[in-house]
Amino acid sequence: MLPGLVLQVSRIYDLVTEILESANMTFCVKGPWLSETDILLTADPVNIHYILCSNFVNYHKGEDFKIFELLGDGIFNVDSDLWEDMRSSSHAIFSHQDFQSFSVSTTVSKLRQGLVPILEDAVEKNILVDLQDLFQRFLFDTSSILMTGYDPRCLSIEIPKVEFGDAVNGAADGLFYRHIKPVFLWKLQYRIGVGVEKKLRRGIAVIDHFLHKIISSKREEIKSHGKGEAMEVLTYYMTVDTTKYQHLKPSNDKFIRDAILSFLVAARDTTSSALTCFFWLLSKHPEALAKIREEINKKMPKFDPADLDKLVYLEGAICEALRLYPPVPFNHKSPVKSDVLPSGHRVDENWKIVISIFALGRMKSVWGDNAEDFRPERWISDSGVLRHEPSNKFLAFNAGPRTCLGKKLTFLQMQTVAVEVIRNYDIKVVEGHKPKRVASIILRMQDGLKVSITKI
Repeated sequence: MLPGLVLQVSRIYDLVTEILESANMTFCVKGPWLSETDILLTADPVNIHYILCSNFVNYHKGEDFKIFELLGDGIFNVDSDLWEDMRSSSHAIFSHQDFQSFSVSTTVSKLRQGLVPILEDAVEKNILVDLQDLFQRFLFDTSSILMTGYDPRCLSIEIPKVEFGDAVNGAADGLFYRHIKPVFLWKLQYRIGVGVEKKLRRGIAVIDHFLHKIISSKREEIKSHGKGEAMEVLTYYMTVDTTKYQHLKPSNDKFIRDAILSFLVAARDTTSSALTCFFWLLSKHPEALAKIREEINKKMPKFDPADLDKLVYLEGAICEALRLYPPVPFNHKSPVKSDVLPSGHRVDENWKIVISIFALGRMKSVWGDNAEDFRPERWISDSGVLRHEPSNKFLAFNAGPRTCLGKKLTFLQMQTVAVEVIRNYDIKVVEGHKPKRVASIILRMQDGLKVSITKI
C-alpha cells in the first residue's frame, strides 16, 4: 500500500481522505518488509481524543519524530520534562499582556507600512501579485520581530529574495517525504546529498546561519546593555528563570536556536498558509465575501482590535477555511506501550500513528454530507454567536495538553489582515490559475496564488 502512496504523492492529502472515508476513518498502511514504514492512519474523532487527550501520557512524539531534525529540540519535537518546561515557559510569555500588546502593534504596523503599500502599488500599476508570497513575507517580518526583535524587511515593493523562506519551504518538503520513504533510503540520500534531502541539507545550513547571526548579536546586546524592556521571545529565553524552568538552557546557543526556530516556523508558515487558503476560498465564494464586507463596514467602521470579536461571520469563515485547509495537515504520534484504540485497532510500541487533520475536516460522518462545502454559517448558532466545536473534531490548533499556544495570535493576525484588505480591495484569482498543493509538512500552493487587485 505504501508504494501506492508514493506513486500518488502529488495528491497525497486527497488520497488519504479517500482511503479513510472508505475505511471508517482508520486504516493501517503496510510498508515493504524491514522498511520501518508501517503507518496507522486515522481521522476518527474518538481515536483522536483518546490519543491526544484521555491517554496523552502513552502517546508521544517518539524517536521517529527525529525525522524532523530541522526543529531540533524545539517545543514541537520534544517530550517529557523538557516539553513541560517549554510549554509552561512559552505560555508565560505568549499570555503576557505586554507581549499581546506588542503583537497587535507589530501586526498593524507591518500591515499598514508593508503590505498595504504593495497592494496600492499593484493597483496603480495594474500588475498581478502572488498573494501566498506576500503573506509569507508579511508573516516572516512580523514573526521575526515578535520572536527575535529583528525585522528582515522582506515585505517591500522591491520584493527582495528571502533565503530563509526558501530554505524553510525546501526543508519542509524534504521532511514530508521521510514519512513515506524507508528509513535507510532517506538517511542514505541525506548523507550523499541527493533529491529532496539535498534541499533539506541546504535549507538547514541557511537557517542555521541566519539564526546564528541573530543569536550572537542579541547576546552581545544583552551583555552590553542588559535585558531592558524587550518583549520579544529571544530575549525572554536568553534570560529565562532556570530556578523555575530547570530543563531550559538559556546559555546554550543550540537550545536557543531550536526554541526560536520552532516558534518562527509556526508563526510564519502556518498563518501564511491559512491566509492564502482563506482568500482563495473567498474568491470562489463571492456571497461569503459580500457578507464579510458588510459585517466589517457595519460593525467596525474604524479599525479597533478590541472590536474584532464583533465580527462573527468573519471568524466563522476563518474557522471554515481552517477546517478545510489546516496549515499542518498531519499530526504524528507514537505509543510508549502497546495499546488498543477505541476503534479496535491495536498499535504496538513505537508504531507510527498519523492523524490526518486534512481528512478529518472532510469526513461526512463528522461534518455531514456537505463536509467538502465552504459554509461559514455552520460555525454560527441560531442566536448569532460563534459555535464551539470540540478540538477532536476541529483539530487545526491541535488538542489536549499540546493545544497550540499561538491560537489567539493567529486569529488576531488573520482578522486584522482580512479587515484591512476586504474593506479596501477586491482580490480575484487570475482566470485559469488552478493552485496545486505541495506535498509538504505545511500546506502550501505549488505555484503560489496569482491574483489581480482593484481598489474599492
